Amino acid sequence: MSPAVVPPVGARIRQARLERGTSLRALAREVGVSASLVSQIETGKSQPSVSTLYAITTALGISVESLFDARERAQKMVRQSVREGAGAVPPAVPSATVTPATVPLALSAFAAEPGRRIGPLVAAGGRETLELDSGVVWERLGRVPGAETDFLLVTYRPGGSSSGSGALMRHPGTEYGYLTAGELILTLAFEEYTLRPGDSVCFESTTPHRYRNDGEVPAVGVWFVSGDVQ
Repeated sequence: MSPAVVPPVGARIRQARLERGTSLRALAREVGVSASLVSQIETGKSQPSVSTLYAITTALGISVESLFDARERAQKMVRQSVREGAGAVPPAVPSATVTPATVPLALSAFAAEPGRRIGPLVAAGGRETLELDSGVVWERLGRVPGAETDFLLVTYRPGGSSSGSGALMRHPGTEYGYLTAGELILTLAFEEYTLRPGDSVCFESTTPHRYRNDGEVPAVGVWFVSGDVQ
């Protein structure tokens, strides 16, 4: 079974920005990127890097977790739109068919669902995934309602990095990571560390940091970021 890929994160970002009453240019200034890049992310033409994603969610006061919660409500909104237009209730939309073409129908339904639980058991083939820029993939390992945490299986493909520009990122929360395969370089403030299988890291996420994979095989690990909402 293929992982359940969630809709483009841009739709959720756009909805959160509109709810906050922030213009596209104002958000771009706050994050430190071009308005063109934010527009491309919102329309699904580009995917954000890890660092840009954290900068945007921090600026909008939303959690990274809420970006995953879009899928289920997107499906409900798509079915409701079809029902109202055709007078019939279509079958449930499989996650694999929630495409950029269907996402605009669901923009108003892209708020997070606080009561949605992922688990207690999440099968390997049923994890929700987010494909990010610069060769990074996040797979959601679980969620307990009310807990402000990101519980993720993280993959950095060869050459992958948390920031395409090489800039360090910082965001609210405390970060814990355990590498299971490959090698990953962590730049933390003025220090650089090489993580190998079995190594773990923990630090305050407000410390400037960046991850990159200089190797020829994917670097895979389990990451846990707590308290990532301001």
